Amino acid sequence: MRLFLLLLLFIFTSGNAAASIIELSPAETRFVAMRADKVNARSGPNIRYPIEWIYQQQNHPVEIIAEYEQWRKIRDFEGTTSWVRKNLLTNARYALVVEPGQNDIYRKDSLNADIIARAENGTVAKIKRCNHSFCLLEFENQIEGWMSRSVLYGIKKDEEIK
Repeated sequence: MRLFLLLLLFIFTSGNAAASIIELSPAETRFVAMRADKVNARSGPNIRYPIEWIYQQQNHPVEIIAEYEQWRKIRDFEGTTSWVRKNLLTNARYALVVEPGQNDIYRKDSLNADIIARAENGTVAKIKRCNHSFCLLEFENQIEGWMSRSVLYGIKKDEEIK
């Protein structure tokens, strides 16, 4: 009888832990960024889970796809998913240039505008605002300009930022 009660208790508590993970719908997911330049990403929502990745770029954008207590399940630009503590993320919006090669930064939100600089794949920049085709970005070197959304990760397809 005692073994049966322990087994029942185990099943009950296991079920509650799994049920409290909140999987977000595509409409509920949101982009955030890494708060630090070294963030451990784990296979599950607890420090007892092994570290799968170490993100080593502050402000690197990721998408939150699930939540569990103080943990957030994230997806990066390559589609890799893992869990990080909520306090290691910031709601500040950043974009990652994901198109290989050099990508044009324009003075205005038009492909016909003057090119003021170029950004390579892997460059991170702060999002100032986005319209349907372009985002105004601020780069570390104080360059501010517009880039095509098609070369960026860190903003939803139809999202506008003002």
